[in-house]
Amino acid sequence: MAKPRRTPKKPSATTTTPSTSSSSPSTTSTSSPSTTSLSTPVSEAPDAMSSADLHNGSVSPRESKTQEIDARPHLEAAAGISKAPEVPPTIYGVLAQCTVPAWMSTVVMVSLIFGGCCSNVFALEAIIKQEPHAGHLITFAQFALVALEGLIYHFDPSGPYFLKPRQIPLRRWAVQIALFWLVSIMNNQAFAYNISVPVHIILRSGGSMTTLLVGWCWGKRYSRVQVISVVILTVGCVLSALADGEGMGKTEASMSRFLTGLGILFVAQLLSAIMGLYIEATYTKYGNNYREGLFYTHALGLPLFLVFSNSIKEQFLKLLSTPPLSPLPFLPPVLNRIITALPHKVLYLILNALTQYVCVRGVNILGSVSSALTVTIVLNIRKLVSLWLSIWLFGNNLSGGVMAGAGTVFVGGLVYGLESQRQRAMAKRAAKNSAKKTN
Repeated sequence: MAKPRRTPKKPSATTTTPSTSSSSPSTTSTSSPSTTSLSTPVSEAPDAMSSADLHNGSVSPRESKTQEIDARPHLEAAAGISKAPEVPPTIYGVLAQCTVPAWMSTVVMVSLIFGGCCSNVFALEAIIKQEPHAGHLITFAQFALVALEGLIYHFDPSGPYFLKPRQIPLRRWAVQIALFWLVSIMNNQAFAYNISVPVHIILRSGGSMTTLLVGWCWGKRYSRVQVISVVILTVGCVLSALADGEGMGKTEASMSRFLTGLGILFVAQLLSAIMGLYIEATYTKYGNNYREGLFYTHALGLPLFLVFSNSIKEQFLKLLSTPPLSPLPFLPPVLNRIITALPHKVLYLILNALTQYVCVRGVNILGSVSSALTVTIVLNIRKLVSLWLSIWLFGNNLSGGVMAGAGTVFVGGLVYGLESQRQRAMAKRAAKNSAKKTN
């Protein structure tokens, strides 16, 4: 009987695997030299630990953790990706960063003043030509629009009275509100006293003299050239007033009305000079916040128009009775539908209020960064531009004396501008010298 054939047993290799639980890894030992560790692949870390190290006790099981390597630098290097080298700023770049914002601010400010104010004069004269007594309505519309825009800007549900907190006390605004309201009413009311728009522009340019006189009493001092330039401006205004007064003096009644209009404008310019210096002192003490001033001077001035409520209503009904304009070929269809649906005098009233807002916005920006006299001179030059537009667009015939006075006003503004530039340069040099001595 044959014995069953025995098959020899092959030595089996034991595999060690790490435990995935929080306990230490379990290992099984064998006497075979072919024991293999699969705990950590060699490619993961150059200092990977084998199961033999764990078995021999040379490394604690808690220290056997898989290491992580950030491969992004190697991948970026392989793909040719590198960080852009930092370029040091050039002198032109530094100059651009320092000067471009200032120049842009100046361009915006000049555009608001000359664009808005000159367009405002066009809309104003389009109404005054046929309705010279519409001054109260025009002033009320301007106040209402600026106050509405300011209310939207200053609205704050969580603030007191649903408005943003004020930077300047309300009692400080009270004086400015009264002055601004009186100046606005008087300037527009002067048209009812035989004062034409061109002459109105020229005479209002004489506010430089009142500003200088009030500023001198206020304690401000001006250079000799600044005083001479303001005197030149005033001479130009007087020449224009005398030349225009010759045409108004045909009858005693017309001359009397003309002189009354001149008196109204003079008082308005005197109050305007006081208001300008008061605004300058306010901004110096509490900081430049022209948006706040724009809102409160117009919004709190609206109740004062109740005195002229009957006159405003009567003037508005007259404007409503005017026919609409014809469509203009260069305007888009949307705007043409608007101008053909509204009475043309009401359209001019809206345009006047909108451009007045733009004009006042620019003047307030200028007043927050410049002196009162500088504001007056800039506005005088703007009024000269408005004068030429009035002559060109509405065919106003001015005598030689009026034109000579207008030219004199322009020369005075040019002289003052050059002198102001020289004064600023001297102040900068003095500040630099003082800083050097201090260091």
